[in-house]
Amino acid sequence: MVRRIGRATVAGGTGLRGIMELFGRRTETAALERLLARAAGGAGAALVLWGEPGIGKTALVDHVVDAASGVTVLRTRGTRIETGLAFGALHALLWPVLDRLDELPDPQAAALRGAFGISRDPANRFLIGAAVVSLLSGLARERPVLVVVDDAQWVDEATAHCLGFLARRVRTEPVLVILTDHADPSPGPWDGVPALEVVGLPDDDARRLVAAAVPGADEALVEGTVAMAGGNPLALQELPTVGRDADDGASGEPMPVGPRLRQAFCARAEALKPATRALLLLAAAEGRGDRHVVDRAGAGWGVDASTWDEALHSGLLQASGARLRFRHPLVPAALYDGAPFPDRRAAHRALAAALPPEATEHRAWHLAAAADGADEDVAVLLEQAAARCLERSAGPLAARTLRRAADLSPDPVDAARRLALAARAAWDAGDAEGARRLLDDAERLGGVEPVVRCSGGLRGILEFTVGLSERAHHYLVGDMAVVDGTRTAMELGTVAARAAWSAGRPDLQQTALARLLALDPAGEPAPVMPTLRSWWACYDGTGRAAGPLPATDAATVGLLGTVPWELLPPVPLAQACGVEGPLHDVLRMQAAQLRRRHELAALAMVLAQSAVLDVAAGRWETAEAGATEGLRLAEEVGADHVASQCRLCLANLAAARGDAPGLDGHTTRALAVSVRQGVRALTASAYWVRGRAALFEGRPRDALHHLMPLGEPGHEAAHPTFALLAAPDTAEAATQEGRTETAAARLVAVETWARRTGAHWARTAAHRLRALAAGGPDTEAAYRAALDGAGTVPDPFEQARTRLLYGEWLRRVRRRADARHELTGAAETFARLGAAPLRARAVRELGLAAQSGARHEPAGAGLTAQELRVAQLAAEGLTNREIAARLLISHRTVGHHLGSVYPKLGVTSRAELARIDMAGDLRLRTTGGGE
Repeated sequence: MVRRIGRATVAGGTGLRGIMELFGRRTETAALERLLARAAGGAGAALVLWGEPGIGKTALVDHVVDAASGVTVLRTRGTRIETGLAFGALHALLWPVLDRLDELPDPQAAALRGAFGISRDPANRFLIGAAVVSLLSGLARERPVLVVVDDAQWVDEATAHCLGFLARRVRTEPVLVILTDHADPSPGPWDGVPALEVVGLPDDDARRLVAAAVPGADEALVEGTVAMAGGNPLALQELPTVGRDADDGASGEPMPVGPRLRQAFCARAEALKPATRALLLLAAAEGRGDRHVVDRAGAGWGVDASTWDEALHSGLLQASGARLRFRHPLVPAALYDGAPFPDRRAAHRALAAALPPEATEHRAWHLAAAADGADEDVAVLLEQAAARCLERSAGPLAARTLRRAADLSPDPVDAARRLALAARAAWDAGDAEGARRLLDDAERLGGVEPVVRCSGGLRGILEFTVGLSERAHHYLVGDMAVVDGTRTAMELGTVAARAAWSAGRPDLQQTALARLLALDPAGEPAPVMPTLRSWWACYDGTGRAAGPLPATDAATVGLLGTVPWELLPPVPLAQACGVEGPLHDVLRMQAAQLRRRHELAALAMVLAQSAVLDVAAGRWETAEAGATEGLRLAEEVGADHVASQCRLCLANLAAARGDAPGLDGHTTRALAVSVRQGVRALTASAYWVRGRAALFEGRPRDALHHLMPLGEPGHEAAHPTFALLAAPDTAEAATQEGRTETAAARLVAVETWARRTGAHWARTAAHRLRALAAGGPDTEAAYRAALDGAGTVPDPFEQARTRLLYGEWLRRVRRRADARHELTGAAETFARLGAAPLRARAVRELGLAAQSGARHEPAGAGLTAQELRVAQLAAEGLTNREIAARLLISHRTVGHHLGSVYPKLGVTSRAELARIDMAGDLRLRTTGGGE
């Protein structure tokens, strides 16, 4: 198909080259251009381009006309209105050159004048054909001639025979004849003329055409259009503007089409007898291709054997045994859309009566399509059909079926109930906006509480996924008392707790927990309620730790694999409690179940959380794939919060890999949602990720700028769980900046949590932080304890970070061989994971550890006098500006000197610099042997 930017014109019979873009069609255009070149070389040719309406035949002809330079172009188009007018199309074709008739032999000129009504001479068809050949041959002696007849299937019979006569006799003349037809030309007047079938565009070219026809079209619209259009270029341009919801054809009504497609396909049917048109309408409305049903339905419409013969010979309908198939999926759409509404209703009634007794679902849809007002009996049938759709995970169709059932419901209460059920089906299928609209409609008809019961408290779940967390908590806690069944109330209560946790509101979290604990869990697995309490009793109403937690082992967590996703904890909370391993197995089972049920919104959430656990387990490629898929699904269903979770997982990987653009892009987009909607868990995660990136790049001050707000009450990023999880990073950055009080406070928080929960990560982090703070003989024991504990719940990245810190300490105390062992292991892990910044740091440290020298090499060796003075003052705790004032230099010069001092002394921060004796012999204060 063509997208025109400019149109070629014909001036004085000469084709001027225009500007146009063809999508695909490389084979067809190459063939046509060869024929054009052949005509330019003195040899003629003819070709029939054939294919269904809208397939792009005219675009190819336009391409040839625009490519023709120095050529006389004669062009016309067949029309149905002139089909019965003998030689009407030939007259239109030759009108521009009728002044050349005098150059023909008299008999030929007289025959043409008679054919065109210019004279009363008899219209001898052979003489007319010969006259046309002679006329074009004379024109071709001046320059090549291009003859184009579009829609040749509609030219009158006399012209068709004349054109066939011409096409078979131009091989020795520089004349190119191109005809276009809807059907295979072999049995008609073009018999013996070379033909080329024009078929649908490949998917890639089809996507490009949709994108060009509808600028800004999203991926879902493009893919849906490509799937429906079957490569038909006209459909690819028209379908995106129709506004159709895709379905599987079971709704009883074919897809709507645009006016050009409808006109193109219906024109072929209008030439058929009424009974045949009725048969085609029945086949289009039936939708499944069941010939027996269509035949029974057509019994009262005059459909007989001759009708079937005409329908099958029309080229529109094909039959294989008992199955019917239209030539193209757009044919039934056009025929159905072009039929009068009363005829469509009558067709559906006839089809419903013709269906076998067991086909209740299809009967329901046909009766619904035939209904002209409220009909409870049909609405009941549709509701039953929707239930069967849900059994086979056809959520979108179930939602549409229930919506139609609501339309046909005489009682507003029944209509509201069916709309609420439709909203739940739409949500499960991933249509958040559609679910919200259906809920709104249902509440307007039936009130709030009945809709809450029917939808299972969907309003709060929707708000939690795409709206304000605190508002979601309000809906969810309130709806716990309205919904039917303890299990549903537990699910809402758990999501309410999760919403409060997301908002960083421990007080609201306690409210939800209190409602949960007040439920009677009869019939539920015994450990479920204590397990839920384990998740949500972490903090009191102020955000402080609330005492020892109930034991939560792997077996208890595993029980949650049989419950809905709503009962699962957010992953950061599970990580904090140290049960991320068992939870990952549960999430993997949940993802498989949700895939089978095609519950896209829930699947996106589970994928987002699984990706976080994959990062912690060192499965970075798996994490990236899961987060990317989750992001795509979340964007499709409009789940903004879940999309942000996926982006932050990808941002965490970008931080570790040193991918600054990726980090900035993902965190910026996540913050745009989380800050506006008050989702502090997401905001805190974004701050944490940015802080980690700065820490990995050796910018501890910038790291603290992002990390400190996590523990500052009232800040947009304040969140107790993330403040706890980020405590090791905060303490490390604070240590490098010499902020010992901050580091000590984070160490206390981590040690307290480790005693309270026994979480392996907390115990390991506490050992590492003690090693950073020790600065004496206890340092090595703390590092060894951290490494020994890391193997219980392996996080290769964090273990490599510990080895890096340990290796740096070993190098500073001149144990180079031991340092190289730890640093090499760290560098290898960072290289395997792709953690470029920390790998570079490990490699740099390896280079320092490999340097030869005396056992007690002076710490200040290689420093200039000014660098030594700067280092001494920095070790005493002076800031850059204070040092600058003391030495009468600029603070920027101080920074430059420190940038040289650190690598020369093998340190990375002021805290490490303070441990070096800058007086006397500049020996390390820390004891430790050399190699």
